[in-house]
Amino acid sequence: MPEQRQVASPLPSSVLSPAGRLRGFRPARLSPKVFRTEVLAGLVVGLALIPEAISFSIIAGVDPAVGLFAAFTMAVVISVVGGRPAMISAATGAVALVIAPLNREHGFGYLIAGVILGGVFQVVLGALGVARLMRFVPRSVMVGFVNALAILVFMGQVPELTDVPWPVYPLVVGGLVLMVLFPRITRAVPAPLVSIVILTAITVAAGIAVPTVGDKGELPSSLPVPGLPDVPFTLDTLTTVAPYALAMALVGLMESLMTAKLVDEITDTHSSKTRESIGQGVANIVTGFLGGMGGCAMIGQTMINVKVSGARTRLSTFFAGVFLMVLCIAFGPLVSRIPMAALVAVMVMVCFATFDWHSVAPGTLRRMPAGEIVVMVVTVVCVVATENLAVGVVVGSVTAMVIFARRVAHLADVTSVTDADGERIVYSVFGELFFASSNDLVGRFDYAADPRSVVIDLTSAHIWDASSVATLDAITTKYAQRGKSVEIIGLDAGSADLHGSLSGRLAGGS
Repeated sequence: MPEQRQVASPLPSSVLSPAGRLRGFRPARLSPKVFRTEVLAGLVVGLALIPEAISFSIIAGVDPAVGLFAAFTMAVVISVVGGRPAMISAATGAVALVIAPLNREHGFGYLIAGVILGGVFQVVLGALGVARLMRFVPRSVMVGFVNALAILVFMGQVPELTDVPWPVYPLVVGGLVLMVLFPRITRAVPAPLVSIVILTAITVAAGIAVPTVGDKGELPSSLPVPGLPDVPFTLDTLTTVAPYALAMALVGLMESLMTAKLVDEITDTHSSKTRESIGQGVANIVTGFLGGMGGCAMIGQTMINVKVSGARTRLSTFFAGVFLMVLCIAFGPLVSRIPMAALVAVMVMVCFATFDWHSVAPGTLRRMPAGEIVVMVVTVVCVVATENLAVGVVVGSVTAMVIFARRVAHLADVTSVTDADGERIVYSVFGELFFASSNDLVGRFDYAADPRSVVIDLTSAHIWDASSVATLDAITTKYAQRGKSVEIIGLDAGSADLHGSLSGRLAGGS
């Protein structure tokens, strides 16, 4: 048999199947070292999720338990049905903002109905291939998305550092120092977990009065119970809930797919975005029936899991949800005493690890095309201004497309050669013909002075849309009005099909 070459993998061999694919959630086949890493990463994320979930519950106008239930069910379900290993999904601020009006104007039952219907929409959109739209998100938007997220996460910590007792500040600094120095001693235990434990021990032992997790709200004392939303099952209810559910589905998918793409790049692995889209929907459906407020991927917690703690499989996501609920139910009084300063330190470290510092380095900015910088800045500004990652991604992508269209529009050119006898002129068109580049094409021909026979050679061009066909029809018409004939040659197969099916049929009444 011929010798097979082995391709080096960026992941430990213990995490890979014999075929070299990421195993994901198969605990039995994980080495003890990787298993420990995944479990400890899940514990760190579980601790960090508690105050976040409570805060998002407040945004949505529901009890803290509703956000914590959502964090638990989203993480556990997505660990099994999701497409991106090691990505964390839970209750999020973006989803909370979208569905908050349902709870405020119609009641909690409508919010739950919106979460379930939003999950159904996500399953449908995933099955229809909405994930393929990610290919239209340029790198400059991705960089802006990441940088904006780091800024938003940092801004989210500012309230925890405003009008607080002075010991909060040295505790935050101490937590940051621990997370920077501890990995130099050992990486067997995640530095964020060590920081949380040490700062909690110091505040409890010394009796230091600082804001704690317990100050955010009461933790649940039992598991969620499944049930149907308390709403009338009528067409009026559907029409009321559907717009919010669709908005939730779109925002949730946007954030989840962007986060999945980012983790793919960090871990140098590929994940199924279609499966992730459907998985997000399934997780939201389950969360709704269990009384949770719904959610999507959390890029901040995902960065803690993947970049800070080194997790790579579904096991860490599963344990993040399990630990969150165990900590709330079995160790509620102890967890309530964790100082918020410890968690703020973790999130600040995540901000610095997430921000793409290379993208704003002077050397990078000098070499980067101006359009790329504009797209990145527009994405960052829109995200920070609206506090909505989806809005920034959409506006940034549209900006990139406009800049690209303007750039490509100038690539279409026309040259002409007249036969020696002066009876025929050949116009050669070069470039891509679409709505932006073809609009100026009409003015590139000399209709009055040209001979009676005109040839338009498109061998070096391609027709992309109906606007280009309409432009060619307009040119032909202008020559015909002067008694001159036009022959179009050199069409490739795609251009010929489009031109043949639309030419002469785009004018009104034809």
